Amino acid sequence: MTQAPPVPVVCALIERDGRLLLARRPVDKHLPLKWEFPGGKVEPGEDPAAAIVREIREELGCNVVLTRALPRFPFDYGRVVIEMIPYVCVLAADSPEPHAHEHVALAWVPPGELLTYDLAPADVPVIASYQPA
Repeated sequence: MTQAPPVPVVCALIERDGRLLLARRPVDKHLPLKWEFPGGKVEPGEDPAAAIVREIREELGCNVVLTRALPRFPFDYGRVVIEMIPYVCVLAADSPEPHAHEHVALAWVPPGELLTYDLAPADVPVIASYQPA
């Protein structure tokens, strides 16, 4: 039996005033109440950079500008393997404030405090590759 290819998942490290945006997952979803960098699955045939812009618009109602990509990596959740595709972003100049459409809370967190939050497991390795601009 062949193993399914990893599911491509994008996440956004949205920078503002020396902080990064974390979003808290709803209680009725996988990884309930874990904090995460917002994002989601890449649709078949979709460019990952386009996917993160779409996901942030859908999840947070705001617009981001990508500043750089971080290294991709696989993460095994046991029932599924994902390919995490992280992007560092900023809010677009004309963007509305992020709003928790699908999450239960948002927090702007200094990078040095990220690991004090109860993060989704795949988000922890992202922090190691992040360096503020």
